[in-house]
Amino acid sequence: MDCGGLICFVGLVILILSESCIAGIQSIGKIYPGFQGSQMNWIDKSGLFLLSNNSNFALGFNPTPDVTLYLLVIIHTTSLDVIWTANRGSPVANSDLFSFGEDGTVSLKKGDRPVWAPDTGGKRVSAIELQDSGNLVLLGNDSRVIWQSFSHPTNTLISDQEFREGMKLVSDPSANNLTYVLEIKSGDMILSAGFRTPQPYWSMQNDNDKTINKDGGEVTLASLSANSWRFYDSNKVLLWQFKFADEKDANATWIAVVGNDGFISFYNLDDRGSASQTKIPSDPCSVPEPCDAYYVCSGNKVCQCPSALSTFPNCKPGIVSSCNSSTGSSALVSAGNGLNYFALGFVPPSSKTSLEGCKSSCSSNCSCLALFFQNSTGNCYLFDQIGSFQDSGTSSNFATYIKVLSDSNNGGSGSSKMGFPYVVIIVAATVLIIFGLLYVAFRYYRNKKRLLENPQESSEDDNFLENLSGMPIRYSYRDLQTATNNFSVKLGHGGFGSVYQGVLQDGTRLAVKKLEGIGQGKKEFRAEVSIIGSIHHHHLVRLKGFCAEGSHRMLAYEFMANGSLDKWIFKRNKEDFLLDWDTRFNIALGTAKGLAYLHEDCDVKIIHCDIKPENVLLDDHFNSKVSDFGLAKLMNREQSHVFTTLRGTRGYLAPEWITNYAISEKSDVYSYGMLLLEIIGGRKNYDPSYSSEKSHFPSYAFRMMEEGKVREILDSELNLDMNDKRVSAAIKVALWCVQDDMHLRPPMPKVVQMLEGLCPVPQPPISSPLGYRLYSGLFKSISEEGTSSGPSDCNSDAYLSSVQLSGPR
Repeated sequence: MDCGGLICFVGLVILILSESCIAGIQSIGKIYPGFQGSQMNWIDKSGLFLLSNNSNFALGFNPTPDVTLYLLVIIHTTSLDVIWTANRGSPVANSDLFSFGEDGTVSLKKGDRPVWAPDTGGKRVSAIELQDSGNLVLLGNDSRVIWQSFSHPTNTLISDQEFREGMKLVSDPSANNLTYVLEIKSGDMILSAGFRTPQPYWSMQNDNDKTINKDGGEVTLASLSANSWRFYDSNKVLLWQFKFADEKDANATWIAVVGNDGFISFYNLDDRGSASQTKIPSDPCSVPEPCDAYYVCSGNKVCQCPSALSTFPNCKPGIVSSCNSSTGSSALVSAGNGLNYFALGFVPPSSKTSLEGCKSSCSSNCSCLALFFQNSTGNCYLFDQIGSFQDSGTSSNFATYIKVLSDSNNGGSGSSKMGFPYVVIIVAATVLIIFGLLYVAFRYYRNKKRLLENPQESSEDDNFLENLSGMPIRYSYRDLQTATNNFSVKLGHGGFGSVYQGVLQDGTRLAVKKLEGIGQGKKEFRAEVSIIGSIHHHHLVRLKGFCAEGSHRMLAYEFMANGSLDKWIFKRNKEDFLLDWDTRFNIALGTAKGLAYLHEDCDVKIIHCDIKPENVLLDDHFNSKVSDFGLAKLMNREQSHVFTTLRGTRGYLAPEWITNYAISEKSDVYSYGMLLLEIIGGRKNYDPSYSSEKSHFPSYAFRMMEEGKVREILDSELNLDMNDKRVSAAIKVALWCVQDDMHLRPPMPKVVQMLEGLCPVPQPPISSPLGYRLYSGLFKSISEEGTSSGPSDCNSDAYLSSVQLSGPR
């Protein structure tokens, strides 16, 4: 992009910004065809783009536990409870689009693949409305409802929502990937475990806490009203009531949620989602998974393995797939007569027979994993999947048998004999593993000791250094130990080690970087040696030599007498020396020249990835030199962008790092823009000690530029001539560099030309506050770990976790 091209961008930027502003507006009540956007368009609205008229409910994107993926949801704005989800099980990225097309179609896409599209029967949608009740409705050309979320619930019902026969509430999967289903069936409300063969475990008809208004009818409709759940027949005659809250909460807005623990819970949205004490079922042991499968639940969810499985590993019967004959033969073992099972009383018996007949039926049915036989009635119950059992004490008249893996099909020989071989195998395997680990540890200790005693033995990882042409001097560990007086004068500390002052015998001064924790820093060591060792520029720190001897890894740089830039622009107290404007401008220009060389004049394009004041060093004449290439990324000349793992320091990262887009040399341009603003303002780019409008310096700088208050951007202690054209040029260059859209940022050679006055600097466009929104929203919600090559004094708590925020890309 040449200088004239930059001017052309101004008109284009106005169009781009106007379109993004339209997408970023939060609509009230309804939206119409021609509407689309992704989570990023409403990131400052927490991803919510459509509010109900009463503002109690909102439609928008809600993050999953993985903060990089999102669900399209209806959310209660006060309690933040989700009452409906469009794409459950198919989350989308923050750049994926929700679209309401001009043709009247509605969809949510993951890339080019639709993950949700409401079935409107082929009718065109003329408007999407979020009603005050929380119901999302799609209106046809005649303004009639052609689809509504209330007819397609997920796992939640809300007050006055009609739940009819044929609808289902399905929970999120549990830790064992089991879901729970609530539905109206056979004239009753039934809650079931979603096994291969569903197993009911609660019904309203059998619940003793309900009030019967009219007996004998069949339920076809239910709804939450006031503080009770009400059940009606097909004529809307009230049959039953189930109270879940006190009278004082009768006028509140309630929701009923089928949770992944198997319970139905009730929440008061008007009281910020506070939970009712009432749950369905009321007994904590009467759901499928209060304990792991086969365990016995008693009291307040106390779990114990039944004696029949006590000798089996993890209380499991050893049968992975009951119909897979390759797993070995099976046998039935007695679990005693004191057990109950949640589905008994809700499923019909498989047959009416004797105990031996029931055992024979289970043995001959490969899918049968357990049986319950009722002595008093002769009812035989067979189950092909098992949850946890219940301890019924002596009240149960069921005999329980569990199918287990056995070497001989001997029926009831007892579990202890069958479990014995497994115990022997486990003990023997454990002993072998322990001896193996001890042997490996002994060998590792021997090798490490030998390596320390004879450091000249380089590992294969060191061999790469010998094959690089034009490498700096290779020093021995003793050379650098002597030069630094046994590492006595420490200049600073970084994320991969400490830096010490040193002097060679010929008087050459060095800064020796000693990598500590080589397991973490080996990759960065290779990067610095291979990259900076082969490039030479007046504004790049010169690598004099290196040491790769045994476990020691060190880098010897030219000594920079005035240290890093942050010590000179971020004053700790009033007595600190103040850099004048000429010095600051020359530092900024020199840094830009160094980056331009990396981006344009090397054999491969080098993206530094961690431009910040701590990585700009100053010599005794305050000439600036870029340092610390441990995080650098190489690009072929043919590449315009590249994906890589997150690297760098919070506050200097370009938006594309955070939003999972590919990065390029323009990412360095953004970081340089932040650095340039800090040089100009003499303050950090984010400083909460300032007022809220000034805390994020780039946003404040854009606003002051727009209002013509340029002096407010500059360091208040600087004495300078406001007619100096370099002042205005530097500010405008910085604001061009920190544009959210990487394509609007100038390349570094153009930055150098604009700073040198060889090219006019157009007025920068108004920037959207994406950087501030990302900083204040996402960054503060994650743990703060180091991902840069060294902690900074000015941003000591400002590091991103590449694992939590982005992960490998």
